[in-house]
Amino acid sequence: MASSLVSSLTMRALFLLLVHISFSFNNLAAKHSNHATHRHRYHNHSPNSNPRLHQAYIALQAWKHVIYSDPKNSTINWVGPSVCSYKGVFCAPALDDPKITVVAGIDLNSADLAGFLPYEIGLLSDLALIHLNSNRFCGIIPESLANLTLLFELDLSNNRFVGPFPFVVLSLPTLNFLDIRYNEFEGPLPAELFNKKLDAIFVNNNNFTSMIPPNFGTTSASVVVFANNRFGGCLPSTISKFANTLEELVLINNNLTGCLPQELGYLYKLKVLDVSSNSIVGPIPYSLAGLAHLELLNLGHNMLSGIVIEGVCQLPSLTNFTFSYNFFCEEQGVCQNLTSRKGLKYDERRNCLPEKPFQRSAKECNAALEHPVDCFEHPCTGGGGGGVGGGTVFAPAAAPATVPVSSPSMPPGYT
Repeated sequence: MASSLVSSLTMRALFLLLVHISFSFNNLAAKHSNHATHRHRYHNHSPNSNPRLHQAYIALQAWKHVIYSDPKNSTINWVGPSVCSYKGVFCAPALDDPKITVVAGIDLNSADLAGFLPYEIGLLSDLALIHLNSNRFCGIIPESLANLTLLFELDLSNNRFVGPFPFVVLSLPTLNFLDIRYNEFEGPLPAELFNKKLDAIFVNNNNFTSMIPPNFGTTSASVVVFANNRFGGCLPSTISKFANTLEELVLINNNLTGCLPQELGYLYKLKVLDVSSNSIVGPIPYSLAGLAHLELLNLGHNMLSGIVIEGVCQLPSLTNFTFSYNFFCEEQGVCQNLTSRKGLKYDERRNCLPEKPFQRSAKECNAALEHPVDCFEHPCTGGGGGGVGGGTVFAPAAAPATVPVSSPSMPPGYT
């Protein structure tokens, strides 16, 4: 997964490089201050000579006053008006006037800071990126964040933020990367989220509920991770609108039901598809056989049934195929002997496959076969929970309550 993240976020990496180059240039100029001593001192003692840096000074000082624990001394040098020398603060030329220096980025990843985000953070109107991964920030996201109209990346992951989805992020016109995973946000995801032109959406490991919005797929994201929440209903057919962009779709450990839509086969760029640990029923869509770039397919811990189709087992890029803990009763063609495929890791345990070891009992399998699922008779509509045929619903084997998705201490693209 990490390798495809790197390729899918190339624009993001280039943007960061430009910011860091600008910051390095500013540092280099500061080291040669012997040639401009008076000007350097004037800048330090007259913050009003640059109103935007003065605004940043007010914001950062307000923030420092609500940081209650700083075990790594990450903000110890946040003293005085020279904000460009603050640890974790990156300055660069302003986009609207390159002659003006502004605070363009804040990176406090893994600082273990405890506190909250003050209202004054809205004064940092030139910020292009905020990285606060792996801290102990809590509370709600201030509405003043709406002032950050140049914000390109927002990473609040692995903190203790609470409340509903932070709707303020929907007002950020240039936001491209959103990571709010490993927090305690709750309630439904707003449908408006999928109208934004985001490249990456990470909302996993929160307490989001309700159904996946019916307009899911209208965004331009290449990576979408919803794992370890409490969504319900089925995967809507509008997933097909992701066709030109989506490379990774991770929906592990939610409450998804219904059948997998045939429209998944339109996602021709898809490399990772993980819908494990849900309550999905029905057969494997034949359309998946057309996903030539698919590297990882995890269908494990669901209630899928029918045939493991040969077209999926023959996918040219497939290196990891898990379909364990389901009710499959037949393997087609080469699927019967996946050990013959070099480089493929697979798991077929706990199904209803004749003559294969570690399968379900005959009692479990017979009960499932007595109640086949007709996905055409019960389609998913409007993001709702269709797709389940009549009769008994069979619970899949127990899965972990929380399935880790990437390291919570490492932001995506940094592995």
